Amino acid sequence: MSDSKTTEKKPVAKKAAAKTPAAKVAAKTSTATVKKTATTTKAKAVTTKAPAKAKSVKKIGPEQHYKMVEMAAYYIAERHGFEGNPSDYWAQAEAQIEAMLGK
Repeated sequence: MSDSKTTEKKPVAKKAAAKTPAAKVAAKTSTATVKKTATTTKAKAVTTKAPAKAKSVKKIGPEQHYKMVEMAAYYIAERHGFEGNPSDYWAQAEAQIEAMLGK
């Protein structure tokens, strides 16, 4: 009696098909398509990141500008013990905010 656990391996038809010229051409074409797609994907990823870096400066409105100057003037006056002319503190704060915003 033969052992039921042993199985014979049968030749696979795919191996014979892979040796045909048409199969070789198809394999080369699919590999080239994959490489081309990968290159195209990398190029798209690079171009999508560039515009995000270009827009880093945000314009502020007049109300926000006023509040920034107001807070800066307060802290300048506080450093000087609130002894002085408030207009001088305001002018210093405006200059400081303008320099910070690059105007």
